[in-house]
Amino acid sequence: MTEIRWLEAFVAVAEELHFGRAALRLHTSQSPLSQTIRKLENDLGTRLFERNTRSVALTSAGHALLPRAYRVLQDMRLAREAALAEVEGVRGKILIGFSGAVNHLTLPPLTRAVRRRHPDIELDLTSRVRTRDGLASVANGTLDLAFVGVAESPDPSVVARLVAREEIGAVLPLDHPLAREKSIPLQSLAGDDFISPPTDGSSSMTEVLLASCMAAGFRPRIVQELSDPYMVLTFVAAGVGVTLMSSGISSIIPSGATYVPLDAPHHYMNHAIAWSADNDSAVLKAVLDVVEEVFPPVAS
Repeated sequence: MTEIRWLEAFVAVAEELHFGRAALRLHTSQSPLSQTIRKLENDLGTRLFERNTRSVALTSAGHALLPRAYRVLQDMRLAREAALAEVEGVRGKILIGFSGAVNHLTLPPLTRAVRRRHPDIELDLTSRVRTRDGLASVANGTLDLAFVGVAESPDPSVVARLVAREEIGAVLPLDHPLAREKSIPLQSLAGDDFISPPTDGSSSMTEVLLASCMAAGFRPRIVQELSDPYMVLTFVAAGVGVTLMSSGISSIIPSGATYVPLDAPHHYMNHAIAWSADNDSAVLKAVLDVVEEVFPPVAS
């Protein structure tokens, strides 16, 4: 099993691109982690990382090894699950990624139901996973499930199942001139500063925000991008700007901000769960059965 530990160390460093953070993640110290990477490089006869005092980067050999390392580690996890299932029923770990506040109505019902039905399944939850990263992670096996906005996946093996559809509305500071209106036209926010999730194509919420504003005839002036959805709401509450969010967040908006519905035409945020059809984990299958129980079909 020594080689497996080497691959686990390699994947941690490859994802963090920082030996200190990777060591913390693996619950070890930096010196033995560096020694493990050197042993793997010596065994392979090639350097996997270019490293200096300021940065760590994958070499071409490292880039070539990474998807294969993902596959080996996933196969080992599935083999352990299969062996345990023969004598103990469904047990093991499920790796679930989610964005954050926007999943507060979809993640808890699933995790509670899984705990009730399968108490021997361990839930490993990772937050701040945006749509693009979630789709990539289920494709390479670093996540079993990811809560995402419905989007095209670069990997044809990735399956997405719609679990909720929420109307988009405006989140405004309480002292905004339109904060007390029952509903507003989106065009009325054309002159406002906007707070947004990242605009690098990784967030479905950002794509919906941009598309909604463009349909209303303007491009939003984004003055701040934040990866944490709840921090977006907090910055609105602080008076930095306005934003658009799905209606499900209306019950968790921080003091200092309020949710205001938009006039027709309405726009919607789709919430989905994605997984890889190539992932034949018995634990994943059991959780997907729970998904079917918890989330009734949603019209897209």
